[in-house]
Amino acid sequence: MTKLAKSEPAAPEPAANGPEVGADPAFARPEPATIRDVARSANLSIASVSRALNGHANVHPETRAHIVAVAAKLGYVPNAAARSLSTARTNAIGVVLPDFHGEFFSELMRGMDRSASVHGYQLLMSNTHADKSMASQAIAAMLGRVDGLVVMAPQFAAAELLRTLPAHLPMVLANTSEGTGHHTIRIDNRLGATSAVTHLLALGCKSLVHIAGPADNIDGHERCEGFLAAMAAQAPGLPVRVCQGDFQDGCGDRIVRELLDEGYAFDAIFAANDMMALGALHALRAADIDVPGQVCVVGFDDIPLARYLSLTTLHVDVAGVGSRAIERLIAEFAGGAAPATVEAIMPELIVRNSTRA
Repeated sequence: MTKLAKSEPAAPEPAANGPEVGADPAFARPEPATIRDVARSANLSIASVSRALNGHANVHPETRAHIVAVAAKLGYVPNAAARSLSTARTNAIGVVLPDFHGEFFSELMRGMDRSASVHGYQLLMSNTHADKSMASQAIAAMLGRVDGLVVMAPQFAAAELLRTLPAHLPMVLANTSEGTGHHTIRIDNRLGATSAVTHLLALGCKSLVHIAGPADNIDGHERCEGFLAAMAAQAPGLPVRVCQGDFQDGCGDRIVRELLDEGYAFDAIFAANDMMALGALHALRAADIDVPGQVCVVGFDDIPLARYLSLTTLHVDVAGVGSRAIERLIAEFAGGAAPATVEAIMPELIVRNSTRA
């Protein structure tokens, strides 16, 4: 009779979700602590724990300290979604900007983040890429996720922007058209351009070139207007040249090279922002043109790089603009903000080696 081989027992199948059978339980991920766990360990009600962790004033300091210590021991992390449902607040602020690239926006976001952090708010950032069609999408994506908005949309006219903005959210606008009914923080671009022209004319410059910002950008438009008005008022007989730019350093470089190739004679450049001014400086130095001996250069904004490259410019506290926008919005949350107005930021001329004789 044939003897049958003894069959081996089948190996256990690994669990579909979780550690394999026989895995070391020390490596199993523990369940996160809940507010119920904190309340049980602290021997208090869930309501008391919630009030203490949410900063309510009607909690005794010793009780609050005890609850915080228990929560820390258990590794309890509050559920932001649940908190927002119970308080109708998200503790988040939406920020919609036309771009993230460059030192201007880096400084702006730094100022916003600084103030938001002090008040316990997180920032949700969105970039419209200066595209009007994307602005409404960016704002819509934040609805229900933020307590309010800071919006910078310099390419919008007031009527266009109003059709895009949600009516029910607190909001502060920065460098945006007036007449929206929301508090607006604006740089006095015309005053800055006038200061630049006055400075260049006082140095004896006779042929000024303005490298303008994008035609549909309110800052670029106002700086060009200020330049032309100042030239008409202070030096009506002198030649004026305006070259359309895009706020990028490569544009400033290209425009100066084109002027030199054309043989156009100029002894001063006022660029609508520092990045284009720095690009212009690069092109002038590449062509062995002495700055400021042959050509003076002035920018606008005073980004950190302008200081290191000794660029004369119009100083704007860009980080301060961001910080001020957040502070104003948080004041609106608390109901303590003054009526909506236009808040003007005055640029200050900072003279450095690109114009200093």
